This record gives sequence, structure tokens and C-alpha cells, in this order.
Amino acid sequence: MMRNEQAIRNLAAKLHGPLLQPGEPGYDDARAVWNAMIDRRPALIVQPQHVADVCAAVNFAREHDQAVAVRAGAHNVAGSGVCDGGVMVDLAAMRGVDVDADAGIARVQGGAQLTDLDGASAAHGLATPGGVVSSTGVGGLALGGGFGWLARKHGLAADNLLSLDLVTADGELVHASGDENPDLFWALRGGGGNFGVVTRFTFQLHPLGHDVLFGPTVYRLEDAPAVLRRYREFCAQAPRECCVWADLLNAPPLPYLPERVHGTPVLSLMQCYSGTDWKEGRRILAGLHNAADPIGDGVAPRPYLEAQQFLDQAYEHGARNYWSTQSYVELPEQAIDTLTGLAAALPAAESDILISQLGGAIDDMAPEATAYPHRGIRFTVTVGARWRESADDARCVAWARDGGAALAAGASGGRYVNFVGEASGSERSAYGLNFERLQDVKRQVDPSNLFRVNQNVVP
Repeated sequence: MMRNEQAIRNLAAKLHGPLLQPGEPGYDDARAVWNAMIDRRPALIVQPQHVADVCAAVNFAREHDQAVAVRAGAHNVAGSGVCDGGVMVDLAAMRGVDVDADAGIARVQGGAQLTDLDGASAAHGLATPGGVVSSTGVGGLALGGGFGWLARKHGLAADNLLSLDLVTADGELVHASGDENPDLFWALRGGGGNFGVVTRFTFQLHPLGHDVLFGPTVYRLEDAPAVLRRYREFCAQAPRECCVWADLLNAPPLPYLPERVHGTPVLSLMQCYSGTDWKEGRRILAGLHNAADPIGDGVAPRPYLEAQQFLDQAYEHGARNYWSTQSYVELPEQAIDTLTGLAAALPAAESDILISQLGGAIDDMAPEATAYPHRGIRFTVTVGARWRESADDARCVAWARDGGAALAAGASGGRYVNFVGEASGSERSAYGLNFERLQDVKRQVDPSNLFRVNQNVVP
């Protein structure tokens, strides 16, 4: 970035929040994201306190022909929250959540994390679908689609968006909803960060004033093929209140697991039943567990907030990560055998292979109804390498890439945009048949491609 000290001083004078440059206190902390593999150095980091700060930052970047990266929770595995050179807009100070319990809606600032949204909603006995790690940014999650424990019952996070306020490439604040800027509203529900900086989301909330039945049941790895086949059968007929994710990982030191299995590869079925009748929930979930004897079980009634934080430690900031992902209408036999082999060769202690159950309410909308195109997909499989030392980069990335390639047989060819490990190059598989319409919207609101630090839709 060409240095223009006077222009930078002029920008700083307009801001209510800090402006950080390389070498200044706080700069390195602000540019650090969840994935420690990502080591990028923005020319400027703007930390807005108000929407006007966001407008000023975007105007500066456009006038000086600089890319804009937007940081919310910074959980994106490809590192879309930070750029080399350019302007990083760090929304960490804009985390407010305002719940209107009577209307059943939540107004959420662009930098909020799931813990902010979940906590504010739960105080009123309400919830909306989110992810499964509480420090995930609401913005990145919802703009890419967003699924977790409640998605089969209530749809994607994007499906529960009622409106958004965003600063577009021309520095203007606009409102998008089904009635106002409807094409932009369509694009923002699955098209990622291609269209501006969202400063406020408005979500539909749903009643959830009771505990959920939640937790893992753990099996030996040698039983994984039989259990996964039963899991596939179970998922085909599971009610929408039931969501089960399968995880092949090294066993954590949980109190209900024998010490002898700690640190060894196992299969964990993470179960969530969000209905009100726990007796019925236990009866339904029992159908999962007749293929083999488990070695431990932690399913219990828990507050939804506890369920949302259950996996936090496994996905904390600071590790090096690379993901490869595939999607399936049905989980093929070949994939089950491949998964077990991959789990037997995990490249590092924290690596895993995660199978997310989808379907249910997610499929109530047509693939073209929102920019998120993957309706009809029942499973997303993510081969997740996670390690600590840079010397292991090549080996761990190769394991994840090779594993993703080995799982391609029988896959749909589509890839969930929030789980793509590369910084670019997966746009067609991420957006599918909606790509051309996304290009049309991009040409209207960002013809110079100012917002290109993402799975980019080139106008």
C-alpha cells in the first residue's frame, strides 16, 4: 500500500475507534485470527465503534484501491478476516445484541459472536440456529449459511435472517430485506462477504425455554463402520428435533471414558434432542446405539448455552488448521470405509473428521431461494487437520487434502463455503448454480470487487 500519511491522519480524525498500523501496540493481536496458519499483515486496521467508522474505512479503501477484509469472530479457516496490505475492518467492539422478546427477534451488531446472541436470546427462553462453537462470529457464519444443533428444526442461520444493514463499496449504509433491496438480501444469505460490511443482522427467534438432551456417546474405532452404517439409517428417519454429528477423533480425557482409551482414535456420536419430552428423546436416540456397545456416554439434559459451549475447548484459538470438505445426499459405503482408515492415521492429536447431519428444515427451501445452494444435502464431511508446529504443515495439510480427495467418490461436488480451507478457488463448488446470479448482484453493488478477501464472486 502506498503510504499517504496525510490521508491516514485524515482517516484517523474521522474515527471514533482506534486505527492501528504495523508496529503499533495492539496491531499484532488484532490481526491474529483463529487459524494460526494465517499470518497476514494489513496496512491499516480500523476498529469501529459506530457505523460511521465502517463507512469511513470503506471509503478510504475504495479511494486508495485497497482490498477490505472484515473480521467478526475470525473463525474462518481460510482466514478471510484478515488481508495482506489493504484495510482490515475489525468489528470486535460492535458486539451488541438487542432482543425484542414480544416480537421474537434479535438485532445483532456485525461483530457479535454466537455467545452474545445465544446468551441474550436464552435470557428470554428463545434461540435461533447458529454454529457449534460459541466464539464463532455471527456474521461470517450467517453470511455463509450457518448450521448447528437447531438447523434441522428451524433451518440455517441465513434462513432465519429477516433483514440486514450493510455498508456497501460506495460507503453507503443500505438496508436489505425481502421488501427492500431483495436481490441483495437474497445474495447475503449464503453468498459470504462479497457484498459489503454487515453492521446489523435481524434474526427470527424461536421458543427454547427448556434444557436440551445433549452429549456424546463414544465407540471404539474398530466398531466405527458398523456404527456409522446404523447412524446413516438413523438419520434417514430421525425427527427434526434430533441432530446427531459423528466425529472420528482421539478420545479426550472425559470423565465417562476409561483412562486406557484417552488419546486413542474413537468414534463419537454427538447428539442433540431439542424436543420437550426427554423420555421420548432418549427412546429415539436409543435407536442409534444397537450396532455396538459404547465405551462411554455423556448424554444428559443440559441448558442450550452449555451445549453451545461444549466443543469450545476442542476448537480454541491458536492452533494451525486446514480443512477439506465434501457433501453427500447419502453417505456411501466407500466413504464409511475411507473414514475409518483416515481416523486410524490422524496426523496430530487434535485432528479429526467431522460428519455434520443436515436435512430437515434446511431442505424446506429450494436451492435457488437463497444464495446457499446445498439444499438436499444430508451430510457434510470435514477432514480437519489441527496441529501446533509449523514444521508439521506440509504433512498435516497433505493428510487433509488427500483425505478430502479420497472421499470425493459419491459426493455432490458442492462444498460448504464456511468449511473451505483455501483462501480462493472454490467459488463454483461453494455457490453452485447460484453463482451467475451472485455475479449479477456483485456487479450492481461492488463492481470494482473491493470486497474480495473471501471465496470471491468476481463481478
